[in-house]
Amino acid sequence: MHSKEEKLSLLSEMIQFAKADKKFKEQEYNFIMAIASQLKITKEEVDTLIEEGVEKKNLQPESQRILQFHRLVLLMNIDQETSQLEIHKIKEIGLYMGLRLEAVDMVLEKMQEYPNKVIPPKVLISIFTRFYN
Repeated sequence: MHSKEEKLSLLSEMIQFAKADKKFKEQEYNFIMAIASQLKITKEEVDTLIEEGVEKKNLQPESQRILQFHRLVLLMNIDQETSQLEIHKIKEIGLYMGLRLEAVDMVLEKMQEYPNKVIPPKVLISIFTRFYN
């Protein structure tokens, strides 16, 4: 499992991504709180992250980076409004995580085929497996 620092970094990254379009919506906050709850991070800690953020920690192993990328894709689509800014930002984050651009592009393309753009985890994993084998 992740250290407390890694968990806070994950959530901080999600918060920064949610704020990328200058609109931090209630649905996005609620989604982040659901993830925080799974990670055993309190509301107070999340609210502090919203105000202050934390130092970014790169996740190891790659499976954790893919899981975080999936969380970001879900967050991006939570309000059913995907802007070009969000697409650009999520690609940038994926590259920073060390994910292959081809896999990131395929995920963004494939999500269009699913209700509410929620790409199933198995499909996501198969995309990344395809590009890493």
